[in-house]
Amino acid sequence: MLNSPAPVKKVPIHLQSAQNRVYIKNGQVVNHDKSFKADVYIEDGKIKFVGSAADITIPGGVHTIDASGKLIIPGGIDPHTHMQLPFGNAVAVDDFYHGTKAAVAGGTTMIIDFVLPNKNESMIEAYDKWRSWADPKVCCDYGLHVGITWWSKSVAEEIGILCKELGVNSFKTFMAYKGLYQLNDSDLLDVFERIRSLNAVAMVHAENGDIIAKNAKRLLAQGVTGPEGHELSRQEEVEAEAVHRACILAHQVDCPLYVVHVMSKSAGIEIARARQRYSEKYIFGETLAAALGTDGTHYRCQHFDHAAAHVLSPPLRPDKTTPEFLMKLLANDDLQTTGSDNCTFNKKQKELGLGDFTKIPNGVNGVEDRMSLVWERGVHSGLLDPCRFVAITSTNAAKIFNIYPQKGSISIGSDADIVIWDPQATRTISKDTHHHACDFNIFEGMTVHGVPEYVLVRGRICAENGSVRVAEGFGRFIPTPLRPPFVYDRIESKEEPKDQPVEPNNNATKKLAELDSHISAQEPPSALFSGNPIPMSPEAARNDTPSGRARVDGKRDQQESSFSISEELDTSGVRSSIKVNNPPGGKSTGFW
Repeated sequence: MLNSPAPVKKVPIHLQSAQNRVYIKNGQVVNHDKSFKADVYIEDGKIKFVGSAADITIPGGVHTIDASGKLIIPGGIDPHTHMQLPFGNAVAVDDFYHGTKAAVAGGTTMIIDFVLPNKNESMIEAYDKWRSWADPKVCCDYGLHVGITWWSKSVAEEIGILCKELGVNSFKTFMAYKGLYQLNDSDLLDVFERIRSLNAVAMVHAENGDIIAKNAKRLLAQGVTGPEGHELSRQEEVEAEAVHRACILAHQVDCPLYVVHVMSKSAGIEIARARQRYSEKYIFGETLAAALGTDGTHYRCQHFDHAAAHVLSPPLRPDKTTPEFLMKLLANDDLQTTGSDNCTFNKKQKELGLGDFTKIPNGVNGVEDRMSLVWERGVHSGLLDPCRFVAITSTNAAKIFNIYPQKGSISIGSDADIVIWDPQATRTISKDTHHHACDFNIFEGMTVHGVPEYVLVRGRICAENGSVRVAEGFGRFIPTPLRPPFVYDRIESKEEPKDQPVEPNNNATKKLAELDSHISAQEPPSALFSGNPIPMSPEAARNDTPSGRARVDGKRDQQESSFSISEELDTSGVRSSIKVNNPPGGKSTGFW
């Protein structure tokens, strides 16, 4: 982690006056809908003027920034973080101080974190706990989603209190984590109905938890205990099926649905289908910096620490074409936002899963590198224009969660959360220079274009030319009001999507057919071995399978052996065979 000054607890009075007034000149303002030359004047944390220098008289005592050749963009909004999240026997090492400091360093000026109550815990008590963790530490503004981890009459009542009194308009449900957070379809329908009755926004972690539980049991019994088992237990179609089902369940009760962390081509296509089916109403999709910046081939690395560091759910996909595919979905508005799912653990914490991949703490970094990664893979590669970049890193999240134009816009009256963005500058990502508290970076060694030269949080300069100086506790909790117009005006037909077709849209059908062509069938985990039910006897394991695939003999201990599944990928990146290479003596020695 980069050495940096100790946190400033509060902003001294002499600094407050110096930073109350900032004038940014000669820059190119980029909002989600247009880009134009303008100067920007900030006072008391708000944008007071956007326009030509000829139209404003600047008072004395103003800090002036020359943004010649740079872009003036809204600060990033990361709609998906998990700071200091308890996960089994571990707690995420990025707390609300380190996590928001890393966010600011990368150009993100607001996060929306998740309150996750334990099963049978009061949602209000959990909310109060998260507020007590965050309020003294946050370096930038933040909001909260709340997870619905169990269902009862009291939960339904508390959702109303959170909405009407505590500034929460979004609630996350889980179709995965069987026995912990997973809700069945009947409960999901009840939850979505309750959320709709309040004009709030439903969210979903979409993976089929029943399939995952069965696959994990099968894989462990067959001796697959390393990180590669994580992806094998929850393949693309397991995510895609749940996305498809969640969209239908929500639509049946007229409820808007935000699908978090879309990680695969198949799941992305299901979002595209649902948005077409429902005329771009109801459904919104988010993908992650991790999904855009790396892939699931790391799970087959022979080093446990490296492979485990990439474990999150849904997992990264081994198909190397996935990041570009997801970026194209963002470009086409099939997906609307980019988050980080920042939930970081150190090497020792990840090693809790040695010998059992289901015990690896799930989570990766991303809150610091998200903006630069999206610029590199989106704008620099030619897939996005700068306006779309602003939309998917800031404005769309602000609109969906009803904090626009307070956030997500360079306009008069908006909060002065502003980034002076150098589109040509580069930096190389590394754990040695990042501002996270973790000891690993999944984007290690990647050089990215697009660097924040200045980052202003409510008018205060918190990052300047790579130097980050944040104030612990400077951030505020930002309530998210009910009934976001961006979401509900469409549902209630007060606003129709542009160019909505009256007749059947052959172009849309053709588009979906083309998207489908990128998906190849996957072998289920059971077929990767013998296809027999578990447990399998040693005698059965020694028989050749009908498919002729290599067999797995017995079980393995991660402590004794680094055996794992090795995969050969065909040209589309889809698993085409599974091999197990054992040296003389029968003990395997490597992941490949």
